[in-house]
Amino acid sequence: MGILNATPDSFSDGGRFVDVGAGVGQAELMAAQGADIIDVGGESTRPGAERVGAAEQIRRTEPLVREIRAALGDRVAISIDTTLAPVAEAALEAGATIVNDVSAGLEDPGILGLAAERGAGLVLMHRLRPPDTDRFSNAYARDERPEYDDVVREVGACLRDRIAAAEAAGVASAAIVADPGLGFGKTVEQNLELIRRTDELVAMLGRAVLSGVSRKSFVGVASGLGDGSEPGERLAGTIGLSVAHVLRGASVLRVHDVGPVREAVLAATR
Repeated sequence: MGILNATPDSFSDGGRFVDVGAGVGQAELMAAQGADIIDVGGESTRPGAERVGAAEQIRRTEPLVREIRAALGDRVAISIDTTLAPVAEAALEAGATIVNDVSAGLEDPGILGLAAERGAGLVLMHRLRPPDTDRFSNAYARDERPEYDDVVREVGACLRDRIAAAEAAGVASAAIVADPGLGFGKTVEQNLELIRRTDELVAMLGRAVLSGVSRKSFVGVASGLGDGSEPGERLAGTIGLSVAHVLRGASVLRVHDVGPVREAVLAATR
C-alpha cells in the first residue's frame, strides 16, 4: 500500500502531491515499484494536525482518485484514507474500492454502512485519541503518556469490537483489515511491543493486520537516531521494522518507499 498524501501538512511529504499531476505521477511510480494499493488521503493524521472538513477533503482527493484510475486502470486498487462517509463516497464514485478509516468507524458511523453497501474493502485502525490532540510517540510529557495494562490485548479488544460493528453493518468479514495504529496514542516501546506480538493480534482477530511504520518518529528512536531525526532519514529503520512486522504476522504494508521496502520483504520471506 503506497502512501499518497494530497495534503499541505503531512509529516513526511506535505505539499509534494497537492497537484493532481504530481499525485498521478507518484501513483504511477509506486505502481511500477510494485504497489498493489495506492492510499489517497486529503487530511493529515500526524499528531497536532488541524482537522479538514469533508468538502475540502473531497476537493483534494476526488480528482486525484479519478485520474489515478484513468491512468492505471485495474493495475492497482485505490483506497481512500478518511474518517468521513461523504469523502469516502466521493472517492468510491471516482474509482476507489477500499476505505481506510483511522477512527475505525467511530467518527462517522455511516462509513461502515457505506462500505457494506458498496462492497468495499475496509481498514479499521485503533487510535487512543484524535490526531489533533495527540503527540508524536517520542514527545509525550510524563503526564501525557498513554497508559495500557497490556497494549496488545487492549488494542486487540478495541479492534475486535470495531470489526463486530462493521460486520453488523453488513461489511463482509473477509473485506476487513485490522490496523493496530502504530504511532497513534502509543509510546515508542508500546509501538515496538505491538510489532513484536503481532502473531497474538492475528490470532485474536482472525484477519489480516496492516503495518504502518513508515518514517514515523518511533522508527527513528528504534534505529538509534534519537529524537531529532527527520522523516527522510528513517528509511533503514522503516525497512527493518517492516520486515520484522511481516515475519511476526503483518500482511499489508502501508509505506512511502514502496520499492525498497518491497524488495527487503521479498528477500526476507523467500
